[in-house]
Amino acid sequence: MNAIVSTSAERLVHVPLGERAYDILIGPGLIARAGKEIASRLKGRKAAVITDEHVAPLYLDALVASLRAEGIEAASLVLPAGEKTKSFEHLMSVCDTVLAARIERNDTVIALGGGVIGDLAGFAAGIVRRGVRFIQVPTSLLSQVDSSVGGKTGINSRHGKNLIGVFHQPDLVLADTDVLNTLSEREFRAGYAEVAKYGLIDKPDFFAWLEGNWRDVFAGGASRIEAIAASCQAKADVVVADERENGRRALLNLGHTFGHALEAATEYDSRRLVHGEGVAIGMVLAHEFSARLNLASPDDAGRVEAHLTTVGLPVRMSDIPGTLPPAEVLMDAIAQDKKVKGGKLAFILTHGIGQSFVADDVPASEVLRFLKDKHPQ
Repeated sequence: MNAIVSTSAERLVHVPLGERAYDILIGPGLIARAGKEIASRLKGRKAAVITDEHVAPLYLDALVASLRAEGIEAASLVLPAGEKTKSFEHLMSVCDTVLAARIERNDTVIALGGGVIGDLAGFAAGIVRRGVRFIQVPTSLLSQVDSSVGGKTGINSRHGKNLIGVFHQPDLVLADTDVLNTLSEREFRAGYAEVAKYGLIDKPDFFAWLEGNWRDVFAGGASRIEAIAASCQAKADVVVADERENGRRALLNLGHTFGHALEAATEYDSRRLVHGEGVAIGMVLAHEFSARLNLASPDDAGRVEAHLTTVGLPVRMSDIPGTLPPAEVLMDAIAQDKKVKGGKLAFILTHGIGQSFVADDVPASEVLRFLKDKHPQ
């Protein structure tokens, strides 16, 4: 494990992946000095900034000005906001923008936005010219603690979420904590689900700390930067141990198998469900399913549900507005999940708080029976 380096209100987490190693900077004011941080690390002097229509009016001009102040020529593309942007159509738009800007391998693609923009821009950076440099400037809590770190990129398919993509590590992550002040309460809560996830995977003390300090995290106190840094460090440790998800990295998907199925069931309609909310429901379901299989105490599932409810997250399928398709349709989505191997269902289950593990051969009949019991018919 690599210690978090602290400088006043700023934190630095290093991800030691040999020639693909990079830093995660966490703290206030990072967009304003992004050009300086990028120029000190990269040889290229051109960038293509990819963002969306919600983020662009807030931060695009400041980022481009910072780049140009350091002699970095910047082109930009503003895309529609939302999960449906992770499509082949918009991937081609990004690739065209990158090529039109004459981005070479030592230049960079910069993702300015949340997880959708990061996944999409990262995928384009991974395939244009067979790979150009890539920098994440995540603007949501969820992307700062999860999707911006680790090199997973991709788009969605009609068969499921994130099924088309590549591993392409960023060269730098700039997590400007000031931008979180512009998030809606719903967006911040959704990101918090991923923060809680790290405690539930293998850090029970962190989960207990969150139970006691979540109000300060939400209020923007000192606990916010600490929670983000701890989350990034937790993910970095797992990524270094298993970069391409051949084993331990799968634990980062706690709650995601159920959550992705629910996102697909709502057709990625953010008015009904956003990713972090799906993860929150999925984590409760994973703990309840573990209890159903006599792997964990029902008290642990109750504790997870209680905390996520307290912070305002949905915890049950019945909390999702509108009608859900039958349990059998949810099972079809689960069967398409990337964690299925050899046709066998793989779930992240748990023996208790902070005791998650990979279950490689979960009987589909048990999952379907469980989904039928939990379905708000």
